[in-house]
Amino acid sequence: MDKQIPAIFGEMVFNDAEMKARLPHDTYEALHRTIELGRPIDIGMANVIADAMKDWAVEKGATHFTHWFHPMTGYTAEKHDSFITPQPGGAVMMEFSGKELVKGEPDASSFPSGGLRATFEARGYTAWDPTSYAFVKDNTLCIPTAFCSFRGEVLDKKTPLLRSTDAVSREAVRVLRLFGRQVKRVSSTVGAEQEYFLIDKKHYAKREDLILTGRTLFGAPAPKGQEMEDHYFGSIRPRVKAFMEELDIELWRLGIYAKTEHNEAAPCQHEMAPVFTTVNIATDQNQLTMEVMKRVADRHGLVCLLHEKPFEGINGSGKHNNWSISTDDGENLFEPGDTPSSNAQFLLFLTAIIKGVDEYQDLLRLSVASAGNDRRLGADEAPPAIVSVYVGDELERVIGAIVEGSAYEDSARTFMNIGVTALPRIPKDNTDRNRTSPFAFTGNKFEFRMLGSDFNIGCTNVILNTIMADELAQFAEELEQAADFEKALAELITRELRAHERILFSGNGYSREWQEEAERRGLLNLRTTPEALERYTAQKNLDLFARHGIYTAQEVASRREILLDEYVKTVRIEARTMLDMIRRQIVPAVMKFEGDLAETAVRKENLFLSSDAERGILKALTLLTERLIGETDDLEKTLDSTCGETLAAAYACAKTVLPAMEKARATADDLEKRTGRTYWPFPTYEDILFYV
Repeated sequence: MDKQIPAIFGEMVFNDAEMKARLPHDTYEALHRTIELGRPIDIGMANVIADAMKDWAVEKGATHFTHWFHPMTGYTAEKHDSFITPQPGGAVMMEFSGKELVKGEPDASSFPSGGLRATFEARGYTAWDPTSYAFVKDNTLCIPTAFCSFRGEVLDKKTPLLRSTDAVSREAVRVLRLFGRQVKRVSSTVGAEQEYFLIDKKHYAKREDLILTGRTLFGAPAPKGQEMEDHYFGSIRPRVKAFMEELDIELWRLGIYAKTEHNEAAPCQHEMAPVFTTVNIATDQNQLTMEVMKRVADRHGLVCLLHEKPFEGINGSGKHNNWSISTDDGENLFEPGDTPSSNAQFLLFLTAIIKGVDEYQDLLRLSVASAGNDRRLGADEAPPAIVSVYVGDELERVIGAIVEGSAYEDSARTFMNIGVTALPRIPKDNTDRNRTSPFAFTGNKFEFRMLGSDFNIGCTNVILNTIMADELAQFAEELEQAADFEKALAELITRELRAHERILFSGNGYSREWQEEAERRGLLNLRTTPEALERYTAQKNLDLFARHGIYTAQEVASRREILLDEYVKTVRIEARTMLDMIRRQIVPAVMKFEGDLAETAVRKENLFLSSDAERGILKALTLLTERLIGETDDLEKTLDSTCGETLAAAYACAKTVLPAMEKARATADDLEKRTGRTYWPFPTYEDILFYV
């Protein structure tokens, strides 16, 4: 197989090599100018590209095409049309026009709009994104596209991402010119590490909660969990290895740089990590990766769970967003560098992101807000809900010296006076990692570790790009007017690091002491999704998005409404599923066990034998069953509080419904531990997590 990998890699992608081979030279060059400079595509050029793309796709077995887009559901959407065009005499031809390539018109009425669209306003448009390659999947040519309404309102996650990449490029190029650099474009890059669970399909099929909500609403701990720490990086069981091998092949054929695979901390938990690429392509590929994972798992008799917390008491699943920015000539702007001048440039970009994270903690937190992720953040398995920045020992000493105006002792133990042009070389890997940090510098990139496993990474990267663009714009404005650039640069870096030093933290993010310290520093601790999303429409955030043309105020408000509505619907579905499972599965099963115990007790008494053991068990079960029935009724009543205005409903879910669910779960899990195993109505944690 090793020899075949280069041959199959990207074979289902209409990539640059295919375009160069199949398009006329002038069309190929014009398309590249469109991609690099954002120039419009004329219909003549679009027709040539469409015809070549269709011929290639048909050779790969495609019979249909679709505009593949990212609506605000968080997933992807497709509407398939065949290539056939009627011909005289009842014949058909396979045709695909430039108009069909460039623009589509799916029905927009049933996608989330957050009030931007009324139900009867159905018209929506998809527009080809030539910066992300088309590909063939399931005999369909998939064309990555943006999605907007008839009036131009943004209804997707790709459009703002593309806008944010333009914004960060524009402002970074502006700053680099001050350093004498002439670059045309700066790109943000991402590598998204993907955690997931694999469980046996037969167990999944017997769990209503997994089917309807993606997580287990009940489950007493198995006698063994992850406390032995034997699963992490352990030997991969053959069944899972077979899945991983097929997954790699599927991803490689789609041009996805699947690189790393291993067992994660929890039983049945695994991780896949790709090589980084531009943020737009990385976002498309991560959405595709999650889809392929589920499809491949099904072929192996497995189910891939991407919920952030499918099982209580063991690690949940996250997605680490490794973000950086690079020039068109290949320089990573977060690479510390070997020379004083490049260190000065690096420090300015470092200062920009530190300042941005501090000023927009709320935006970064809300970019990872969901009902599922609330169960994971701050649970000693993922970063806390408090956003902070970890830069490592060496950079922390550099920043401390700059802030204090003191001498700096580098790793070679040589004292140097701190001036922007007299900084030491900063080694790339000179410090340990902090796995409790939400936003950690890891040598030449920042690892944002708060995302949930099933998240579309678009929103997070829109915010990272936008806050970086905003800080760079402010810096450029100040430095462009400076009479003495080096002096102004030194003063700016010192001033801003001093002002935003509070966001830097290198200790244990899981500790209670950090929560108290963060509060003293004035950092936000937005523990729940409603708390986080309420801040989306804060004036400073509206102004930020407006300055860079990312969202209008109405589009921000719509996103807040969509995410709050999704949160409420998620919690309500979970609560209704819990009610159904308790009343139709758990209570009848426990009562059957109680009935058999009672019958045994009566038979023993008729034989003049002691029935104290049965009576004791029966009494405990009866009391717990009565308690569970009462808690179930209470839970049902709390659902009435989730009607009405969305923000109020979301807070009601967080403050009343979820606590009522936890209460009922605790009682049900206690019943599970006391009920005969053969009576329990669905697979237990022991069954699910330790399958063969």
